[in-house]
Amino acid sequence: MEQTTPMHTDDPSLVAAFEARIAAGESIEPKDWMPERYRKQLTRMMSQHAHSEIVGMLPEGNWITRAPSLRRKMSLIAKVQDEAGHGLYIYCGTETLGVDRHELVQQLLDGRAKYSSIFNYPTLSWADMGVIGWLVDGAAIVNQTVLAKASYGPYARAMIRICKEENFHKRQGLEICATLASGTPAQKAMVQDAVNRFWWPALMMFGPSDTDSPNSAELLKWRVKRKTNDELRQRFINLTVPQAQAMGLTLPDPDLIFNETTKDWEFGEIDWSEFFEVIKGNGPCNHERLAARRDAHANGAWVRDAAVAYAAKHDARATAAA
Repeated sequence: MEQTTPMHTDDPSLVAAFEARIAAGESIEPKDWMPERYRKQLTRMMSQHAHSEIVGMLPEGNWITRAPSLRRKMSLIAKVQDEAGHGLYIYCGTETLGVDRHELVQQLLDGRAKYSSIFNYPTLSWADMGVIGWLVDGAAIVNQTVLAKASYGPYARAMIRICKEENFHKRQGLEICATLASGTPAQKAMVQDAVNRFWWPALMMFGPSDTDSPNSAELLKWRVKRKTNDELRQRFINLTVPQAQAMGLTLPDPDLIFNETTKDWEFGEIDWSEFFEVIKGNGPCNHERLAARRDAHANGAWVRDAAVAYAAKHDARATAAA
């Protein structure tokens, strides 16, 4: 007779005590007991976030050598360095959940892990650097400021630091967009084209509609998330429309209209078929992004080997001295 492995079930009394702590607004720390499902959801969410920071370096890194001035080049280099730091910071956070970061990186390289769909779109002009800062980092800030109140302490604390740097990134992008929008007709056309291409993918960054989000209910129950995908998306739109108007840019949504009753900007239908195709790996740059990460990982093997060898040599010397 075939044997089956029994499913893991948490002690109901421990679950009840855990949920009481969540309801009381307490912070959950790495050594605290937590349901296995909570641990897995956090690992999934945090690893996707870390992967997004690392993959997000690629579309901007391509423009460092083509930045139009030394000032722009320095700012873009600083931003890309920040993104690398964010990724490493969050990978460290996942390790507090008992996961090895090398395992998570391997999942990314194998194509088993997901990252933000927005980074699978090409950057075709310098204006894209401004629009990514304004829209993409702007969307990230809306999401991450809420995560700064997440129930898991290490993740919440990481968001406080990361949001400060993301605010710099958004201001940098907003300045680039404003400069181009007030420049020559060709410059304004360039930034308008970038807005047209990135607006809808930026709205998709918040994830599917609440009715189609498989993980939101649990994350809200455990207060990892404090707002739904649709609530965050609406807040982002409400913040962004006045900024576009101030720069004289048009958002590519003919159905965009202000509701005097709700004080919300109502918007048109998002093409969710595009979103799901991208996260399945069929976006414009999915294969290119993963190929770049695999090449970078392979080319950096000697650095990892050297670090391991140095650590072993250091340990051997310490042992001998003892």
